[in-house]
Amino acid sequence: MRRGTLTLRGIAGAAVLAALPVVAATPAHAHDEGKVHATVTPSSADPGAKVEISVTGCDGTTGSAGSGAFTGDAKLTGRDGDKYSLNGSAKIRDGVEGSYDVTVICDGHPHQGVGTVQVGRHQQEPVSPVRAGGGGTAQLAAHSQEAGPGTRHAVIGLVLAGVAAVAVAFRSVRRRRSE
Repeated sequence: MRRGTLTLRGIAGAAVLAALPVVAATPAHAHDEGKVHATVTPSSADPGAKVEISVTGCDGTTGSAGSGAFTGDAKLTGRDGDKYSLNGSAKIRDGVEGSYDVTVICDGHPHQGVGTVQVGRHQQEPVSPVRAGGGGTAQLAAHSQEAGPGTRHAVIGLVLAGVAAVAVAFRSVRRRRSE
């Protein structure tokens, strides 16, 4: 009977020891799920470009973000990352292309795959042409056939100057009479 009790205790002890790694691993795994999120701006960048990283869901005011696309880890700082975002910047390595996961380390824990950055050679094309100068009148001026003021403009200018001279003359005559 004593032998059966020892065997039963041994089996129970082995079962407890076997269960310990599973129980210990569960809280660490739960810590990584869904709370931390990283946004990379722009989400698609060329090699050599600088990107901004914004992270939410971290308790604390500091952290770091890393990716195979970055030249080094980005230092993240800010106000309480659980309520506000932690921010930093990184440079995209030369010679890389494709989609890369972003890993954030905050609260003393790594949070893998909480964001992505797309790296590739992109041609920057404007959505629409830029109309600079003159508030959009440059296009109208380009289609105009006149090189400057014509005869019509010269005549109108001379008439206005004559009217102004007559008005000044009448005013000065009225002043002299009233004195």
